[in-house]
Amino acid sequence: MTDPTRAPIGWRIYTGLGHAVDAAERDRRWPAPPRWRAFDGGPDEPPPPQEDPELGRRLGEPIVSHPADEYEVDVVNAALHLRRPLLVTGRPGTGRSSLAYRIARELRLGRVLRWPVTTQVSLRHGLYDYDAVGLVQATGRAAAQGPDAPPPQVGDYVRLGPLGTALLPYGLPRVLLIDELDQSDIDLPQQLRSVFEDGGFEIPELVRVAGRTPEATVHTADPGRTATVRGGRVACHEFPLVVMTCSEDRDFPAAFLRHCLRLRLPEAGEAGLASMVAAHFPDGAEGSTELIQEYLSRRGEWDPPAVDQLLDAVHLRTSGAFTPQDRGEWRRLIEALWRRLPPDGTE
Repeated sequence: MTDPTRAPIGWRIYTGLGHAVDAAERDRRWPAPPRWRAFDGGPDEPPPPQEDPELGRRLGEPIVSHPADEYEVDVVNAALHLRRPLLVTGRPGTGRSSLAYRIARELRLGRVLRWPVTTQVSLRHGLYDYDAVGLVQATGRAAAQGPDAPPPQVGDYVRLGPLGTALLPYGLPRVLLIDELDQSDIDLPQQLRSVFEDGGFEIPELVRVAGRTPEATVHTADPGRTATVRGGRVACHEFPLVVMTCSEDRDFPAAFLRHCLRLRLPEAGEAGLASMVAAHFPDGAEGSTELIQEYLSRRGEWDPPAVDQLLDAVHLRTSGAFTPQDRGEWRRLIEALWRRLPPDGTE
């Protein structure tokens, strides 16, 4: 049973109560890592951007009327203490991706780094990108300017991906969302496990020039930000909080699963959905209770509406699309909005 009065005492850093903690108190109580998960990257980079427009878009306004499930809170705290990645499963609409943003907002960990995974994505996409063509062109332009022209810097043509940026040395962990890992190819989970074990990676293009350029300034996944890479290796100081989302029907290698903490999110009940609607409609949403009840009544049907479709319906209702005199028209609009796909996926 969730205790809405629980406080950040004892071993819990994250409470799931929905409001941001005091930064000084957070720093005072931040747990030390186990010896086998302590990393020595550094010097630390400046703190990441604190402003993240995605927080408001995904979570709405901070509210505390419906705290997170206590088991969910405990698993998140275990991941923070043990420096282990979280593998989050659940049906669509259960808040798998939003969990990363809730943690980042409550603990004031800055902008969430999101890496959406597809079948074409490789580990390299998450770590870094190297613009070899751009470097060759810049080298040619410098040569044409004469022997006194400064050569281009290799680091200017390296951009760290979301995973690579998360593994930079920071004083506090970055939050990394690896979204829809079930869409990956068969090799990516094991490759991720190796990087998670090492807490860092090498950039061969920078390793090759480390003798004459021991420090390279590279671009990161944070807009407009750069970072210093020393000796061609990125190494974390605080292991990032990694939230990996996936469906429930993907099988992963046992070695990968043993490295993760697994969390299955249940579907939200009426109170949870009402809290979510209140967060996105802080000025009130008349008629939302009726829509929530109808949404819940369709949950057992084939292809039930998703949570974002519930929010769409509430938005239309509060935008004047519903009037008591036009209930029939409103019903037709809801059926169009929540239209179910046939079992074979065709129209």
